[in-house]
Amino acid sequence: MTDTTANDNVSNELVQRLHKLRALRIEHRDLDDVIIRLQLDYSVDELQIKRLKRRKLMLKDQITRLESELIPDLNA
Repeated sequence: MTDTTANDNVSNELVQRLHKLRALRIEHRDLDDVIIRLQLDYSVDELQIKRLKRRKLMLKDQITRLESELIPDLNA
């Protein structure tokens, strides 16, 4: 594999990770909006809201993990 091919693969992987990060952030923000609206409706099942909050927390964890992978280690 040539250096150009290796660089292209790294660049493609980086772009894919950035797209994934963007999609996760959008989903997290949208979920936040849904939760806020549902909490205003007293007829909504609390279990449904808890599930959405759990999903939101999972997304936040994925975002944090992906961000830490993308940011170079400052101690290196």
